[in-house]
Amino acid sequence: MDCSSYSTYCYRCDDFVVNDTKLGLVQKVREHLQNLENSAFTTDRHRKRKLLENSSLNSKLLKVNGSTTALCATGLRNLGNTCFMNAILQSLSNIQQFCCYFKELPAVELRNGKTAGRRTYHTRSQGDNNVSLVEEFRKTLCALWQGSQTAFSPESLFYVVWKIMPNFRGYQQQDAHEFMRYLLDHLHLELQGGFNGVSRSVILQENSGLSASNKCCINGASTVVTAIFGGILQNEVNCLICGTESRKFDPFLDLSLDIPSQFRNKRTKNQENGPICTLRDCLRSFTDLEELDETELYMCHKCKKKQKSTKKFWIQKLPKVLCLHLKRFHWTEYLRNKVDTYVEFPLRGLDMKCFLLEPENSGPESCLYDLAAVVVHHGSGVGSGHYTAYATHEGRWFHFNDSTVTLTDEETVVKAKAYILFYVDRQAKSGSDKL
Repeated sequence: MDCSSYSTYCYRCDDFVVNDTKLGLVQKVREHLQNLENSAFTTDRHRKRKLLENSSLNSKLLKVNGSTTALCATGLRNLGNTCFMNAILQSLSNIQQFCCYFKELPAVELRNGKTAGRRTYHTRSQGDNNVSLVEEFRKTLCALWQGSQTAFSPESLFYVVWKIMPNFRGYQQQDAHEFMRYLLDHLHLELQGGFNGVSRSVILQENSGLSASNKCCINGASTVVTAIFGGILQNEVNCLICGTESRKFDPFLDLSLDIPSQFRNKRTKNQENGPICTLRDCLRSFTDLEELDETELYMCHKCKKKQKSTKKFWIQKLPKVLCLHLKRFHWTEYLRNKVDTYVEFPLRGLDMKCFLLEPENSGPESCLYDLAAVVVHHGSGVGSGHYTAYATHEGRWFHFNDSTVTLTDEETVVKAKAYILFYVDRQAKSGSDKL
């Protein structure tokens, strides 16, 4: 029984149970849970009212530039091992240009008539024509940073995720990076459709202030997803027998970086055995020239057969938001183990110029990135553990741990064992601040 929506889920059927018993027992349980929630809500409201009257509330107030402001961040309730989703949503909500685009979209009312205003129980048999990932994503982003509630329940978004992303059905722990990629891909696909008769590409041009030169098309037309996260890699492969060079351009939304093997036994920042692994080490490992092994032989068009070859990546175009995924999970013969190595990363001024294909054509600050958010995995395995996120908002760093949001400092952030890092282009950041 999912207490957040009063619905019953059957693992054997991999679906929600909507048919009640003859005695209406499921409905009685739902009503009982609803009464419990209402009672808890009333108690919580009285408790908050007392807190407002009590001086202890000052611990939730912060002095900024001589004035006192309230902690307005909103947490996300855990619906049952959904910390992977919460960490990604909180991170994306703090990428201003991306978040603002969705918040400015017009609302869509998918239900009307008899079903308007009523709680719905989604099942696979209903199909996915009556759900909108973009709309539920928009609602979730709008609910965050309003300061009207301490925690928001993203149950409607989660059920839409179930409808269109079968891999995430159920309440097992999932990989946050895998979820992020599925989420961005499906947002991109849905945004390519029409919106109340208006092409969303028109809305993109009107609302986001993104020029055509900043767009990167992946699987069709450009959207805000590719305009913000889209970059282009150049993949160079050289045949070691005849010297034939092959070049291919690949669009990307994020870069997955290996942690170099020489650093994999180093677990903490203060460990004295050898140098500290840095984010630049991981980027160099990704872009360095490598010889492909026997399982990755290159089909040389000149030799007319598979040959040994070398491969090298260059970044042909940098995105506005550079998403870097550190590959902390790898398969052994039977298990998927975690690489728990600490990787040092900069909060400001990540310089990507040396990884560009044509660095001479870039401006002095066009390759500098500042950290906006970081997702952290706590625990030993991908199917277990816990996800949290750090993100900066209006110059302050916050720690997002499901429904709990706390102020933190830069020293705490840089000590985190990052799993996913979101870096914002400094020029794009200054441009969005002016909008």
